[in-house]
Amino acid sequence: MSGNHFKGHEVSCCIKYFIFGFNILFWLLGMALVGIGLWAWSEKFSVFLGIIFFLELTTGVLAFVFKDWIKDQLNLFINNNIRAYRDDIDLQNLIDFTQEYWECCGAFGADDWNLNIYFNCTDGNPSREKCGVPFSCCTKDPAEDVINTQCGYDIRAKPQKDYINVKGCVPQFEKWLQDNLTLVAGIFIGVALLQIFGICLAQNLVSDIEAVRASW
Repeated sequence: MSGNHFKGHEVSCCIKYFIFGFNILFWLLGMALVGIGLWAWSEKFSVFLGIIFFLELTTGVLAFVFKDWIKDQLNLFINNNIRAYRDDIDLQNLIDFTQEYWECCGAFGADDWNLNIYFNCTDGNPSREKCGVPFSCCTKDPAEDVINTQCGYDIRAKPQKDYINVKGCVPQFEKWLQDNLTLVAGIFIGVALLQIFGICLAQNLVSDIEAVRASW
């Protein structure tokens, strides 16, 4: 059990480093945008936009080709976070938000919570949360004003699971993508058109600069 706790701590630390790195990436992106603004007067700007557009297009194609691999990685990511659920409050809040938003429980079902040392159904588990799930797996009662944080206790030991969401978060995410395919495709197409428009403007800017230089 202590070994699993240690692994969970490692996962939570990795999540913290990932979030920190993500913030650094956004800061660097902001600096890059400033640099791009200054670079807009140079002849290389349209080439730069073209490279970005090509990389985004390549990423989209690879995501479609390797969608099963991405699905497996998402499953692995969720399961690792399930193991570390009680080890990091930020991670715990993230999982609870995800399960409440998607109305799901675990990666592919509620039994995925057997991976957590506090929720697994083994005979030697002394936890009060044994054979349970987090409250974020529970179906919401509109009549309740206060969240019942104990609604998932012992729920997986019962034959009926009417009070929890039985669908996994990975299938729910796939369903959301299918239901909102038009919206997602529209966003990507809109971004692509804006970038193409930027490339055209950059090319016109280059032509104007060359025309001014030729007149000197």
